[in-house]
Amino acid sequence: MTDFLKELEKLIQESVPADAMVTKVQLQASDVIIYTKNIKLFLESDTLVKNLATKLKKRVHARSDPGSLMDPEKAKEIVEKLVPEDAGIESIKFNGDFNEVVIEAKKPGLVIGKHGSTLKAITTQTGWYPDILRTPSKPSKVMKGIRYNLLKESKDRMKILKEVGTRIYRSPIKPTDWVRLTPLGGAREVGRSCYIIETPESKIMLDCGVNVASRERPYPLLDSITWTLDDLDAVIISHAHLDHSGFLPYLFKFGYKGPVYCTAPTRDLMTMLALDYIDVTRKEGRDPPYGQKEIKQVVKHCIPRDFGEVTDIAPDARLTLHNAGHILGSSSAHLHIGQGAHNLLFTGDFKFGYTKLFDPVHTKYPRIETLIMESTYGSPNDTQPPRYVSDKKLIQTIQRTTDKGGSVLIPVFAIGRAQEVMLVLEEYAKRNGWDVPIYVDGMTREASAIHTAYPEFLRRNVKKRVLHNNSPFDSEIFIEVDKTRRDEVAEEKASVILSPSGMMTGGPSLEYFKQMCENKKNSIIFVGYQGEGSLGKKVQNIGLRRNHSSRRMPLHIGGRTKEIEINLDIETIEGFSGHSDRNQLVGFYKKLMPKPERAICVHGDERSCLSLSKTLSNNFRVEATAPRILDSIRLK
Repeated sequence: MTDFLKELEKLIQESVPADAMVTKVQLQASDVIIYTKNIKLFLESDTLVKNLATKLKKRVHARSDPGSLMDPEKAKEIVEKLVPEDAGIESIKFNGDFNEVVIEAKKPGLVIGKHGSTLKAITTQTGWYPDILRTPSKPSKVMKGIRYNLLKESKDRMKILKEVGTRIYRSPIKPTDWVRLTPLGGAREVGRSCYIIETPESKIMLDCGVNVASRERPYPLLDSITWTLDDLDAVIISHAHLDHSGFLPYLFKFGYKGPVYCTAPTRDLMTMLALDYIDVTRKEGRDPPYGQKEIKQVVKHCIPRDFGEVTDIAPDARLTLHNAGHILGSSSAHLHIGQGAHNLLFTGDFKFGYTKLFDPVHTKYPRIETLIMESTYGSPNDTQPPRYVSDKKLIQTIQRTTDKGGSVLIPVFAIGRAQEVMLVLEEYAKRNGWDVPIYVDGMTREASAIHTAYPEFLRRNVKKRVLHNNSPFDSEIFIEVDKTRRDEVAEEKASVILSPSGMMTGGPSLEYFKQMCENKKNSIIFVGYQGEGSLGKKVQNIGLRRNHSSRRMPLHIGGRTKEIEINLDIETIEGFSGHSDRNQLVGFYKKLMPKPERAICVHGDERSCLSLSKTLSNNFRVEATAPRILDSIRLK
């Protein structure tokens, strides 16, 4: 590593002008950081850093030498003079470990300036490099906590990044003679997604989730691995849902000290969900597998990446994240392994179809030999109606219920489905006027706030509204509810309640259901996937058995279990799912470029995975399989 860094520094010194005054070259994870006493030279040249990045085949950043930094108090005054008042600066904080000034503002574009002019002026005049953060449209406790801790733990974070860089660029590197995939969870099932990619040189984990609907098999089979967590080079999290990220803090509890790669919104959302998971587990009288300490460790070890950024994550592996269209920040992970030895695409959960929130999943790649593909709705009958049909049915169901004086409970996943339904209701209310109160409870409020902090991940029209401080999630038609008002809201007539959890495995939706289920005037509408074993699935099945005589169900109420009559209307409206249906899964494969040599179908029940793999094999002449958990597959 020392030899590599010396060689790197020598190459940089030879490639920059004599007056560049480079004082130090440092590796922070895979990024090359150049410290200079002449930052103005790097800022004024449009090609200097770009040419270095091309030559080194690495991400390159220039930072002022610590001795060139202005006193923070004076620098703050200059920042306040340079940035227009309309930018709405919320805070200016200085991070001496990274030589950055962290500026949080309501309108980051005004902080950046035209063609980055204000950013350049700040760095040129103060030496500090601006790190610009968007303030969410409404306060977010989760984001506030994350941003506070990242600054507080900056010294440790710098140490972590240096250690990651040392590990990535270790030598000598073994030849990539083979590549192996082993599912530890999420194969022929939905939940606890976790996959290990191994080469002679490195070990990488794709997702680390829990199955919240299962008490018997909730966690991935980490005890099956024959090596220690010290051998794990990286963890990649495709998106924030608990079945993909919920077990990650457990790794840190038992000694993992390596990096976690994901998008910034995924980091924030999975933190929110993990904190809630702890709370719900304790309320159910069980001990959670980890605590807040481990969640903070996850945040500290996260290395956020934007879509399209190429990042070295191991001596023989490069990662690029691409839009998956599933939830905010969800990504498909493309791995370039070895010197072109193998290319792998892990889709995570994805949407190849229209949603109001996101663009469809990315489909164009330079190379793919192996595709690891979700199969949630892979069975032949798993088709969804067009969205306009689903939107219309949702409005009609709500109106039918409220017209007779009943209220509608919509259990939603706080991330994705909640915002999708909110967009439908807000659009209808704007066009037609609506006096039906719509209550938003639980994490939905927090998740919606986080959406407004990352408009660049949203569909263009929604992004535009957020940028113009007209977020649809802040519409006056939505009434936020805290826990002190839940009884009152549940008893209200002719209203709509959006509440997590989406499968009623916990959260306020379960409490609302207990209070509303005996009233024949009320309705419950399922708009998302209901996992096997979840209460949502059991209630959904009652609705599907419309002529079945028994509608009684045991529910835990007031500290004891009671048999309750389920009298409310039970509706399932397909089409709102963030997953692709059967036709969209096949359509995605048709559109995918280039076509892979092998397709591995995961994240679906046994029937769905086997059916989709058979269809891909028959229709596209591809080697398609649906492995079981612990079935290792040699990819190369």
